[in-house]
Amino acid sequence: MAELPPVPLTLEGSATLHQMFRFRWKEWRNLPSWHRERIANETIRALYPTEKGAAEGHPNQSALFSQIGHKGDLMLLHFRDSLQDLNRAELQLAQTELFDYLEERHSYVSVVELGLYDSSIKTYTALAEKGVEAFSPEWNTAVKEVIARQTAAMAPRLFPRIPSAKYLCFYPMDRRRGERNNWYSASMPERQRMMQDHGAIGRRYADEVRQIITGSIGFDDWEWGVDLFADDPLVFKKLIYEMRFDEASSLYAEFGQFFIGVRLPIQDLPLWLNGHLTEAAVAHS
Repeated sequence: MAELPPVPLTLEGSATLHQMFRFRWKEWRNLPSWHRERIANETIRALYPTEKGAAEGHPNQSALFSQIGHKGDLMLLHFRDSLQDLNRAELQLAQTELFDYLEERHSYVSVVELGLYDSSIKTYTALAEKGVEAFSPEWNTAVKEVIARQTAAMAPRLFPRIPSAKYLCFYPMDRRRGERNNWYSASMPERQRMMQDHGAIGRRYADEVRQIITGSIGFDDWEWGVDLFADDPLVFKKLIYEMRFDEASSLYAEFGQFFIGVRLPIQDLPLWLNGHLTEAAVAHS
């Protein structure tokens, strides 16, 4: 096993962008009411089709959240088929007059990712037993076939619809690469075992929280992004706290900033712009 490639295969799906904005409330309040109403309606017309997403195939969807805490006021989450399409979503928003009152404080670019530790070990071992040299044309062809087959089987997870839960918790993370522990120097079987144990914790919360993992190596400052969706925000605290005791987290995980928001249906944006978050908006599901 030591001679097999150390890098697990991964599947990639929707390109993902998180945008966190500070809203310029003072400037907004100085506008006459008719002007504020016009801007709100224009924004709804621009964003509602993307919130709804496609009925079939890849959803290519966006969702708006009222952000809690000092890190921002609004958070937009976009799922698209490519980074270019994410850029188009940015540009579309920038053409709205509402954008004049938004100050982007943070963003995060990543792609929905599924790691294939089990399939990687089985595939690498089977090819080695056949005497196929790693990274040879025959090896690469076999690996591409595995990825294509798994991608077709996992399409709903790779190109998901944004869950309609009330709350979103997003945070980026890394695996340690120094000091006493280095994730990338651990063997493939060790990492597989730790990830299986780590995933078992998440599966116990499957009825309460939906998790979407995105990869950001080469795209942003951290290695992965984690989106958690739930109707009860306390489940975020319980799940993440329990995972702190897991070996993969306690020895190898580093975490970035946490961002949390309440789902804000785009048609309720005028209420939010007037300082209200109605029960109807909070109960969106």
